[in-house]
Amino acid sequence: MTIPLDLAARIERLYTVEHWRVGTIARQLQVHRDTVRRVLRERSAVPPGGALRPSLIEPYRTFILETLQKYPTLTASRLHDMVCERGYAGQASHFRYLVSTMRPRPPAEAFLRLRTLAGEQMQVDWGLCRSRHRPHYAEPPGMPNIGQQKVSSLAFTCLPTVSDRDDSA
Repeated sequence: MTIPLDLAARIERLYTVEHWRVGTIARQLQVHRDTVRRVLRERSAVPPGGALRPSLIEPYRTFILETLQKYPTLTASRLHDMVCERGYAGQASHFRYLVSTMRPRPPAEAFLRLRTLAGEQMQVDWGLCRSRHRPHYAEPPGMPNIGQQKVSSLAFTCLPTVSDRDDSA
């Protein structure tokens, strides 16, 4: 969809001369933010979000990577202290975040996630449960626990499947 040339000229003027932000221009002219960005991109005015400034951690990146290679369990707080001694002036919280992105990750392990409906599966703790105040009066091992209630007996039943039913009846 194209917009009128006079509207595109107003968008470019408000951005370059008045130094308005994209959201302000969009709100005042009642057009979408993406429309304002598209007009600025087409007319070669640099929309916001252009070139990023370099991070404060860039001069220390090789030192951090080498140190993490030698000592992979070194904490980010200790690494921050080491880098501050070399002239780093950034905040510790952001430094910890940046180090977490540089830290080597172990390979992911495959696992099977079980998805069951309510009542399809029960988990039983076979350990010995003892009360803190009555250690000699323990519950027998293997007593299932459903929610907060102890179950003293369970009846296991097998429900017939579709193949078990008699189709002739």
